[in-house]
Amino acid sequence: MTENPTPVILTELTDDGVMLLTLNRPERHNAWTLEMELLYNELFDRAEADPRVRAVVLTGAGRSFCPGMDMSVLDGASSGARPWPTGQLPPRTRPMSFPKPVVAAVNGACAGIGFNQALMCDVRFAVPHARFAAAFSARGLVAEDGVSWILPRLVGYGNAADLLLSSRRVTGTEALSLGLVNRLAEPGRLLPEALAYATELARSASPYAMSLIKRQLAEDQARTFADSSDRAAALLAVAKRAPDYREGVLSFIERRRPEFAGLGGTAPEPSEASSSPAETSS
Repeated sequence: MTENPTPVILTELTDDGVMLLTLNRPERHNAWTLEMELLYNELFDRAEADPRVRAVVLTGAGRSFCPGMDMSVLDGASSGARPWPTGQLPPRTRPMSFPKPVVAAVNGACAGIGFNQALMCDVRFAVPHARFAAAFSARGLVAEDGVSWILPRLVGYGNAADLLLSSRRVTGTEALSLGLVNRLAEPGRLLPEALAYATELARSASPYAMSLIKRQLAEDQARTFADSSDRAAALLAVAKRAPDYREGVLSFIERRRPEFAGLGGTAPEPSEASSSPAETSS
């Protein structure tokens, strides 16, 4: 009997509730395939439903994070020989809708879809020699997956235009100066530091509060300051009725680490905080 092949994405759940997802095609530098995309979405769905998972760290095996779509896939799609099943797959934006924090640990080449997935994470760690590139204009493509919405909010309009129009590569060091990444770490320290950051979130932050904050960060981009402030006040009233609020206060008074319940399935809908049907969209 033949053994099952090694999964194209490896998973590991730490004792503290951090799920490590490792893109695992090192012989192809973790280039993206349909198999990887299907498993990627499945694993995020599982992590969302599992209350043991409090945060996710995404990285790549070997020397690369993800340099984009596998060239054999691109060749088949561009020639029409093997069309990509556009419209038959979930949106390629899973970290954005995931209600728990996602940390990218970018250990090398990060381009195309890999670039997009890193940008959709909440926080990005990288090594100084990492190479970031949008790469779309060099392939005759447009900025995919909403990256033209995300990138200007991270690095400003001018820098986003430069990166998207030119497809030029930037190192992790330049990415830090642009605001594309949050922290740099030396290669041997990248994953430990990303895991340590995610572990601190898992241990000390309310999963329910983090799910609401992620929604605020995404939804408030389309609101005025006054509307954002009003929405925050409404959400605050909802948060204060949740058990995490009392536990957060008690743990502070008692000088101990809080013991928050895990978040499983879809994050509770704060419908009481909505002033109109439009306010409930995610």
